[in-house]
Amino acid sequence: MTNFDRIDNARSEFATRMLAAAKEDNNEAFVAALCDFGKSVEDRLLAEAREMRDQNDAAILQARGVRQLTSEESTYYNKMIEAMRSSNPKAALSELDVVMPKTTIDAIFDDLTQQHPLLEAIDFQNTESLIEILVNTNSTELATWSPLTAEITKELTSGFKKITLGMHKLSAFIPVAKAMLDLGPAWLDRYVRAILTEALYNGLEAGIISGDGKDAPIGMTRQVGEGVTVTGGKYPEKTAVELTALDPVAYGKLLATLTQAPNGKRRAVASVIMVVNPVDYLTKVMPATTIRAADGTYVSNVLPFPTTIIQSVHITEGKAIVGLPKRYFAGLGTAKSGKLEYSDEYHFLEDERVYATKLYGHGEPLDNNAFVLCDISKLEPAIQEVNVKQVKGTVTTKAEATPASK
Repeated sequence: MTNFDRIDNARSEFATRMLAAAKEDNNEAFVAALCDFGKSVEDRLLAEAREMRDQNDAAILQARGVRQLTSEESTYYNKMIEAMRSSNPKAALSELDVVMPKTTIDAIFDDLTQQHPLLEAIDFQNTESLIEILVNTNSTELATWSPLTAEITKELTSGFKKITLGMHKLSAFIPVAKAMLDLGPAWLDRYVRAILTEALYNGLEAGIISGDGKDAPIGMTRQVGEGVTVTGGKYPEKTAVELTALDPVAYGKLLATLTQAPNGKRRAVASVIMVVNPVDYLTKVMPATTIRAADGTYVSNVLPFPTTIIQSVHITEGKAIVGLPKRYFAGLGTAKSGKLEYSDEYHFLEDERVYATKLYGHGEPLDNNAFVLCDISKLEPAIQEVNVKQVKGTVTTKAEATPASK
């Protein structure tokens, strides 16, 4: 088994343990899972570093996934290493006059979107240290035709919405072993990105799919817009629409609800995403979207409309989300301080210190009709049609057929 196979296995195990800890509201179990995952990443990187100890060629390092750091990044990591090695890291980090560079955050965003299709599909932005951002809530707007000499009276009524990005905090722990500090800034950068990518992915995806808006993003499964009653900071969940078939008629009827824009007009829909639980994909969606070709082979994910199917463990079994990914806005960036903080809360780690970083942001659907929550518990398998040209005899109806002639 290669080092990369081990890290893939560790990533799957971490996701499973993280979900279990979240359901039990067990912070210690979550931290233990994160630390074990960090140890697996650390072991892989240490093994790679030992193999490349005498290889200083930049091209080789880059091919192995080790980024060539900018001068700002090198300064940041060197000062961070110096602070972590000090006898009083908590004080040293508090006095550190450098913050995590924008390029490092961009690299983490690249890792997130490349490895996780849901985050790649939505309007996911690095907002740096912005506090508020304006977004257009209407997808289209029309100008008005008039005589050449007429007064220009058309006023664009496109709605703009102010989104507060600093209203929610996403924290992540970074367990750093002393051995990692000896590898230098380039390897520490890779380690930090690997840990933050997985920690942020699980937190982000859970919020984007089903967040209730209270100290969290507003998920795709929630109602938004005017007239929605928010209770205790929580947005109500959408009523699930039963979806029993994925034929052109049933699926088209469902997708037609997405064409209703928030300004009362209609919008064109060119493609959608479908987010489903992995169990539902294998037991319901896959049978409903798989057909057998004439040559006997199977073709999967066949739908009557351009649809990207995304599997996620963060959506409830029996439910699915169908919608317009670019109508979900998610902004994430560091706080203005942007510093890594030392945590002495967990004392069970030997030769390791735990550091915490905080990122601020928010996510929400831009309109209530951008996503539909579906009940797919009764989704039927695809009907395999028979090629009548290959059957001897005459088919009169679906219920009966004449015997084949001899």
